[in-house]
Amino acid sequence: MKKRKERILLVEDDRNFGFVCKELLEESGYTVVWRHDGVQGWEAFISEPFDICILDVTMPEMDGLTLVRQIRSRNNLVPVIFLTARVQQDDILKGFKAGADDYILKPFNTEELLLRLEALFRRARTSYIADEQSSKFMFNGYEFNSLNQRLVTPTGEQIKMTRKESTLLYLFCVNLNKTVRREVALNAIWGDNNYFMGRSMDVYIVRLRRLIKTVPGLTLVNIHGQGFRLEYKPQDENQQVQPTE
Repeated sequence: MKKRKERILLVEDDRNFGFVCKELLEESGYTVVWRHDGVQGWEAFISEPFDICILDVTMPEMDGLTLVRQIRSRNNLVPVIFLTARVQQDDILKGFKAGADDYILKPFNTEELLLRLEALFRRARTSYIADEQSSKFMFNGYEFNSLNQRLVTPTGEQIKMTRKESTLLYLFCVNLNKTVRREVALNAIWGDNNYFMGRSMDVYIVRLRRLIKTVPGLTLVNIHGQGFRLEYKPQDENQQVQPTE
């Protein structure tokens, strides 16, 4: 098996399950650091670099939801997967709201886990922002900078966005006033069009609407049965929405 360069942080308190999961990932070529509770996981995360985190939800010392919030307070980019037996829809939504990128239920299909890992690694390696010249968009005095993941108000206040919020808004900006089909957004940003990814996107759509609600003339509209459309009405009819230098 060819050794891969990606490093995985596995945080799982079940010794038997953690051992099996670590063995599976290492047999697939990954480097795995396994910690047995949330506090140990957090200490590992802040002490060395990781390309992805796989977390259980119910753990001693610090639960997985708290841990992912801690991770997101320090790093918005590293992908996080919950691998858990908690199957209630409310638990799944809490996981995505806390900042997870994916949610896999135990017992899991090993091939599915590996494919989802590869999809997350692929998205992490691929930037939708090809160059800085096309990363900024102006909306009635507000500037969206997708490269720096910020929405800047006319007074200069900078509102920091997460990676997914920024990437999703960028997708809508380059398709301004056009309908972006739901499955297109899911496949482009989440890498899959399934129930769990769909619930994750719904959470980010709500967040995005909150972020842009103060921007005059800018509205994210749900197109029933199709997808979403970012609609923009400039206050100055001569104003064109173009990427800025």
